[in-house]
Amino acid sequence: METTTSDVAMLDAELLQLPEISPLAFKSYPHFPQTLFDQWLALPDPNKLVTSLLNDAKTGVPLNVSGNSSSANAATGSSLPSMFPAGSTPPLSPRSSTGSPRVTKPRAGPSNLGSPLKVLNEPVKELIPQFYFQNGRPTPNELKEQCLIRINHFFYGCSDGLQIHEFKSVTKEVCKLPSFFSTALFRRIDVNSTNFVTRDAFLDYWINGNMLTLDIATQIFTILKQPDLKYLTQEDFKPVLRELLATHPGLEFLQSTPEFQERYAETVIYRIFYYINRSGNGNLTLRELKRGNLIDAMQHADEEEDINKVLRYFSYEHFYVIYCKFWELDTDHDFLIDKENLIRYGNHALTYRIVDRVFSQVARKFTSKAEGKMGYEDFVYFILSEEDKSSEPSLEYWFKCIDLDGNGILTRNEMQFFYEEQLHRMECMAQEPVLFEDILCQIIDMIGPEDESYITLHDLKGCKLSGSVFNILFNLNKFMAFETRDPFLIRQERENPTLTDWDRFAHREYIRLSMEEDVEDASNGSAEVWDESLEAPF
Repeated sequence: METTTSDVAMLDAELLQLPEISPLAFKSYPHFPQTLFDQWLALPDPNKLVTSLLNDAKTGVPLNVSGNSSSANAATGSSLPSMFPAGSTPPLSPRSSTGSPRVTKPRAGPSNLGSPLKVLNEPVKELIPQFYFQNGRPTPNELKEQCLIRINHFFYGCSDGLQIHEFKSVTKEVCKLPSFFSTALFRRIDVNSTNFVTRDAFLDYWINGNMLTLDIATQIFTILKQPDLKYLTQEDFKPVLRELLATHPGLEFLQSTPEFQERYAETVIYRIFYYINRSGNGNLTLRELKRGNLIDAMQHADEEEDINKVLRYFSYEHFYVIYCKFWELDTDHDFLIDKENLIRYGNHALTYRIVDRVFSQVARKFTSKAEGKMGYEDFVYFILSEEDKSSEPSLEYWFKCIDLDGNGILTRNEMQFFYEEQLHRMECMAQEPVLFEDILCQIIDMIGPEDESYITLHDLKGCKLSGSVFNILFNLNKFMAFETRDPFLIRQERENPTLTDWDRFAHREYIRLSMEEDVEDASNGSAEVWDESLEAPF
């Protein structure tokens, strides 16, 4: 009742249209409107009307009380007994606007004065086109027809299907894949090992299997991976590398030395996983494959006859440098390297402390089964990290080595620990030592970390001079070269800005190694180095 009283008291006296009673009277007597309402509601007809409306609302019956009320309703409203003198204006009905000076104009459509318990307008359903297809998006008819024309051309007259040596043109022209994927694709379709791929089998795999609509990275990923896995392993790349070695004109000279064909394939695979498999777990995901540049490198290798021009992953010269550097350190040729072997790398360029950290395997677990020794794959990761400290894998590799407590930051004490040996070596070589305080200021200026009290991996990745910081801490030869700023090297970098530090190193080393080999051949009086025993790798 209190709520009703307060609501009624809020009525504007002007809206009641009672000329006999002034608005001031309503404001002076706030309970007067409630008294009027109670007396009106006590009359038989208003009470009956209100009761009927309430019952209709409870049962959900639409209320027919629009502005253009029927004559019957109007008569009912006009016949209500009034407590006011004749000729006075009755108060507004709670539901009907009949007789009110504020009569609303008729509106089209159903009245919105119906029961609040009944939803009159149902929401319109919006049709959303399908955007997820479990087996890939269906092939558009136009694309399918174009593909069918090419398929019919290559399978014409081959009712029994195509053999593996005839399938390369289909791989390249129809599937738009590198030609050295033909064997892998052939085996994927020829599940029963019949040595034939029929037109229907190819259509079922490539078109009906929705392979045609996938991007090239997803196509390659699907062809190479094992059916029950969601990632690629190193073994999955070996069939592709075997076909590349067998068919690429730039690698034809290796066919007489199958042992080095195997080493070349292994090196390419190790380089792929070093750069692409950012998680470092040996499981290459589709996301990692798409984010890398491997697909472009594969297509480049398929189009370029000179394999050495394919600097990413496939260059034979790069393999030659890696393998020869490993062979030089592996004095007993057991294909394993220990600490004493690695300390000789780069003419004793590295400090003992950083070599100890490498062999602690904090940066990367060795794949070698021999305790305390590094295998060939481990060496590939090491040399790529050492010779190109501008790459993200290298920065992560050396950051873990310097981060002694593994807390994700490089502190002053950690950097000083590694630089102390550098300082001692400079003194032994009668060079003017550079105090650590000066070096620390130089490092802070070079990196520009967010917090000058420590350096994070994020700070290093955002700076082009990050590699020089690691050289300052543990590679004396490169530290001195950085201090002297060799103008010849600066000019080389400006002339070939697209080349990486690894590309430049591999090019210099290949020239050096080839010259040494020519001198050795001349002294032996023979140019046939392939017939030698295990005295040299080539």
